Amino acid sequence: MAGENVSVIFKLYCLTVMTLVAATYTVALRYTRTISSGDMYFSTTAVCITEVIKLILSLGMLAKETGSPTRLRNSIVEHVFYSPKELLKLSVPSVVYAIQNNMAFLALSNLDAAVYQVTYQLKIPCTALCTVLMLNRSLSQLQWFSVFMLCGGVTLVQWKPAEATKVQVEQNPFLGFMAIAIAVLCSGFAGVYFEKVLKSSDTSLWVRNIQMYLSGILVTLIGVYMTDGEKVLEKGFFFGYTLWVCFVIFLASVGGLYTSIVVKYTDNIMKGFSAAAAIVISTVASVILFGLQITITFASGTLLVCVSIYLYGLPKQDTSKLTLQDADKESKQRLITV
Repeated sequence: MAGENVSVIFKLYCLTVMTLVAATYTVALRYTRTISSGDMYFSTTAVCITEVIKLILSLGMLAKETGSPTRLRNSIVEHVFYSPKELLKLSVPSVVYAIQNNMAFLALSNLDAAVYQVTYQLKIPCTALCTVLMLNRSLSQLQWFSVFMLCGGVTLVQWKPAEATKVQVEQNPFLGFMAIAIAVLCSGFAGVYFEKVLKSSDTSLWVRNIQMYLSGILVTLIGVYMTDGEKVLEKGFFFGYTLWVCFVIFLASVGGLYTSIVVKYTDNIMKGFSAAAAIVISTVASVILFGLQITITFASGTLLVCVSIYLYGLPKQDTSKLTLQDADKESKQRLITV
């Protein structure tokens, strides 16, 4: 729990909000790309607006942390205007996250929300691998077992993907899976890279976020120009925006902040329950909204994924204490023998 004394109610509140945000974001995004009536909006502009909102929220959190406008200004001048190398360093995860967010739109345009939610859990083994390679950490045997179990569960889910009967648009499941695969790789690498940057100095989390989101805005604007530049100039930046689209952008913006809070105040077991609950909620919502037809392979794969998430989050056994106890028993045994 990172040494923080917080109540169980507060932790449950954070987990509940994060679970609802994760599930609702996936379902709402799927709705805007497949069922919602009206003109289709440009996903690249939505990703860009999300970065802008994240920057504004991070500025607000930094203002609260510094405590005065003068300190806020000095912090921004020092870490933004006088730190080009740091901005360049944070541009790496900015590019990767921009790709990941755009892949999420592509994936949910071709796969059901429940299928996406389950398959996206492949970010766990990807993050684990990046952690081992980039941060020189080790995984327990149980964690490795849970990683292989998760991959097996996702394989079952994708073996014969569940179909949504109420979706009328043309879909390409293979394209959707490839988009998730790219998003998973981006999520694992960017998350570990950002953690490594955070732990390399005492710079505030919100300062690092501001540096990253400034680069992110620039990167996503380039993406808008390269992908939908002519269409945006013709129809406008906010073409096709509805209340549902604004809701999706809002969820994407606040989701990252709540994830940071959950990482700080809760443990892996509780985060595992949150991920499993988000999968269940997405599945139920997909059945109701999109007419998802649950298959045996989908249900079996989903169960395996949920169990593997729980096992992965179990705390490692303290082998040092066990070793001391065993040594103590061995010494006593020797005394008895003598």
